[in-house]
Amino acid sequence: MKILILGAGRVGESVAESLVSEQNDITVIDTDAHRLSLLQDRLDLRGVVGNGIEPSVLRDAGAEDADMLIACAPLDETNLVACKIAHDLFHIQTRIARVRSTEFSDGSPLMGPEGFAVDELICPEASLTTYIRKLIEFPEALQVLEFSQQRVSLIAVRAMEGGVMVRHVISELPALVPGLPMRIVAIYRRDAQGFDRQVVCDGSTRIQPGDELFVLAASEHVRGVLDALHQRDEPVKRVIIAGGGRVGLRLARQIADTCHVKLIEASEPRCQYLSTQLAGRGLVLHGDSTDEELLEHENVQEADLFLALTNDDEDNIMACLLAKRMGAQRVLALINRRAYADLVQGQGTQIDIAISPAQTIIGELLAHVRRGDVAAVYSLRRGDAEALEAVARGDEKSSKVVGKRIDQLPLPPGAMIGAIVRDGPGADLKPAKEVIIAHHDTVIRSGDHVIVFLPRKRMVRQIEKLFQVGATFF
Repeated sequence: MKILILGAGRVGESVAESLVSEQNDITVIDTDAHRLSLLQDRLDLRGVVGNGIEPSVLRDAGAEDADMLIACAPLDETNLVACKIAHDLFHIQTRIARVRSTEFSDGSPLMGPEGFAVDELICPEASLTTYIRKLIEFPEALQVLEFSQQRVSLIAVRAMEGGVMVRHVISELPALVPGLPMRIVAIYRRDAQGFDRQVVCDGSTRIQPGDELFVLAASEHVRGVLDALHQRDEPVKRVIIAGGGRVGLRLARQIADTCHVKLIEASEPRCQYLSTQLAGRGLVLHGDSTDEELLEHENVQEADLFLALTNDDEDNIMACLLAKRMGAQRVLALINRRAYADLVQGQGTQIDIAISPAQTIIGELLAHVRRGDVAAVYSLRRGDAEALEAVARGDEKSSKVVGKRIDQLPLPPGAMIGAIVRDGPGADLKPAKEVIIAHHDTVIRSGDHVIVFLPRKRMVRQIEKLFQVGATFF
């Protein structure tokens, strides 16, 4: 696929890195020649220097035969105008824009062909806020990701001593937690050198304390899965947020009704603005989040969750380490550099969760790039693994999966189908969606939404080909 990316900032760079690794033809447009040069030295892509809203620049970048435009420049107006030009002048089939403003939304007439001609709006701040809110709702989890219109959840959790299923083999789980259908699709265990290694995940595998597990279950069972693997944490009621930027403010607004929120911001003018936006629903503090005296004065040791959400990776890491040392129950750092995220997160470190803003939206973009009928994609483990929702189409003649048992499918080593969402009769025989936890003898039907875990991203092409419909399907 030939893809144009407008903007070589943090999001654009992460998107380019992810898509280049999948053998797409990538061209990045940016006004900063030095930034493009660094990107070209590191990745197999082409850089074009210029303003992406100028038709001549888009033409030089290859817009006339491009399949997709991903506009993620810093300014909303640049991204919207670029999509309009891409549609009207170059007829680029798919146009995606990063838009921070809450005034625009999918389905709005402004986004239609007569407006800015945007097929999909991406807002990193909104995606990030949703991601964090799930971790506040389920503090024991490392990730909670939803598929098939929130019917199925993929839960990442670290097993702890005392959990019902810990130190038991997987085949014993139905007896240990009856009435709690789930499928463990991957287990990562830390080796003697301190690296996480995927271990074989079958009926004879024993769950050990410290293991990082990925579990698929109906969304209504998320709490039960966490309780079975991890001692229940106290509900998050006291939250300290370091950084009053777009993400910090969005999150504070959304949790102010259920949590006691303190927001630390270094800029005095920004503090004044935050105070007007929160309107007494949270305490805004002017100061440095790495100031030990300030954290002590604000009783950081009583915080259920400390979040460092500034634009500075180093400040976020230091603030979290300090808060954890001073007694904060759980700390979360926003980290843009992947090397930093890999360094600070993991068993034995002080930072409980490291989040990459770019990685939270990669999945939304990948769902448009994937070949075949892919409804949703999530990037996992800092981009190394992936989970996707593929839709089975066709019939037994035109499809490689329809009518087949799961154990008959040529899945890549380590890949696992964990759940299926299927149309079925509901109350009064009205159509409803049924969540099926997959087993080796489960037969896939046409129309099934199949949730697949892939331990390595390079396996994606095999899954896409597997779910593609043959020429006999009309």
